[in-house]
Amino acid sequence: MSGALNSRHRQYDHLILSTGLFGTLLLQLVAAYTVPQYVLDYGEFVSEEKKARPTTFPVVTLSRREYFALANQLSSSAPIVWLHSDDPYMPSDILTHILHTSPRIGFEPITEATPLASLENLSLLNAYGKDGTDVFLTAVDDVSTFPDWVLGETPDAATGALANSTACAVVVVEKTTKEGKHVDPQQGQQEVLVLDAFYFYFYSWNEGADISQVLPPLNRLFPDSRPGDHYGNHLGDWEHNMVRFQNGKPTGIYFSHHTSGESCAWEDEACLSKQGERPVVFSARGSHANYPSAGSHVHDEALIDVADKGRMWDPIKRAYFYRYDPQTGGRGIFTAADPAGADPTDWLNFNGNWGDKQYPDTDPRQETVPYFGLKKFNSGPNGPKFKHLVRKGLVPDVGEKPNLIKTLVHWYMGMYGCCLKGINPWVVVVLVVLVVAVSVALCVFACKRVRPRLKAWILKKTKRRKHDEAKDTADVQLRLLDPDGVEAEDDPEVLGDRPMSKAYAADYE
Repeated sequence: MSGALNSRHRQYDHLILSTGLFGTLLLQLVAAYTVPQYVLDYGEFVSEEKKARPTTFPVVTLSRREYFALANQLSSSAPIVWLHSDDPYMPSDILTHILHTSPRIGFEPITEATPLASLENLSLLNAYGKDGTDVFLTAVDDVSTFPDWVLGETPDAATGALANSTACAVVVVEKTTKEGKHVDPQQGQQEVLVLDAFYFYFYSWNEGADISQVLPPLNRLFPDSRPGDHYGNHLGDWEHNMVRFQNGKPTGIYFSHHTSGESCAWEDEACLSKQGERPVVFSARGSHANYPSAGSHVHDEALIDVADKGRMWDPIKRAYFYRYDPQTGGRGIFTAADPAGADPTDWLNFNGNWGDKQYPDTDPRQETVPYFGLKKFNSGPNGPKFKHLVRKGLVPDVGEKPNLIKTLVHWYMGMYGCCLKGINPWVVVVLVVLVVAVSVALCVFACKRVRPRLKAWILKKTKRRKHDEAKDTADVQLRLLDPDGVEAEDDPEVLGDRPMSKAYAADYE
């Protein structure tokens, strides 16, 4: 019984995206009088009979009419990006970026890896470091000195085109849905052809937040910060817009910024501005976060992005064009919109990171913001394939992961307007720490007072149950040894006024 009680006490202690049209219709826009006939690869599919991957695939041949219809659809609705007038980090050529890096697993060079000389062998790095996820395209130069190649190329002032750089990749994902859900045509459900066109923009350098530009009163926490004191810098920066078409008509657009984003309905003039029929995107200074309007924008609860109508960039004037099949063998496959063209596809399959790994605290280049843990240099991001290409709505289906610091800042900024205005944030921090400490102390005190009583109650209940079990066992044994005698003793006619045994009383009733 003592073992059972200890066991119970220990337990108590411990408690404290399809079917529809087979080919996607994305082709590289060609400025020519004659248009060749293109054949799009449908891609792999799973045989209904053998559930195996076939060796040949059906194709869709585009007519001249279909080609021009598609070209008009994508070009007339492609975003125009306004870069900040004071942004030193312009759109960058994707290949040039790769040529100035070497692959590393963490900080260790991959000496046996094939030299990176084109966009057609980048996925070979997936053979290293957890399928490539631990591989970092690390700059061969010290990026803290800002070599020229991280500055990118300034678009032409008149046309918005880049003369020598390809910094945009357009990826089309096509599906048949009804109200954002896959439908079963056999049930007579009406199908809607949905085409999501992702416009990815690449910059070799991302400048982090200026911690001297923090919303009050949190700016008081950084009294020693200086203008231009940026934290969260990293090599490599992928941003994107997504335009959704339903039955050939644009219905909405998504703007990525930092770890989240926002969306606008296509006809919502209060949210989305257009230049002709093309949506206008404002890129924030340094961070290149995309916004539907110019001005100051708050992100991560208290940090500030600034965007203005500085330099125009027309990304699709020089871009790679692809389609993405999300349903092939359980994994997505990228194909060039023009199979006969020169657009490389292999680089899209790279699983690794497009910049250096975050420098350790022992690195003299690294600094940390006190209390908040912000680093001056972060790790480079992963590529387009990880940007939720398959989604039900305009925004990604998977939200941002919870973060304790952001949660506390969100709570504080929410309370500031109504209850904490005018109070120094350090006073609030001290009060919160005191409240937490007192709450913990009260909980510990209460547990210490309640625990003995609870243990005594458990002991009492256990003893009573053991006593009842022992008594029942004795009655059973007695009945087995002398059933006739027990029955006679429990016979009401013999028993008279004496109480009958518990076991017989239950049977008698």
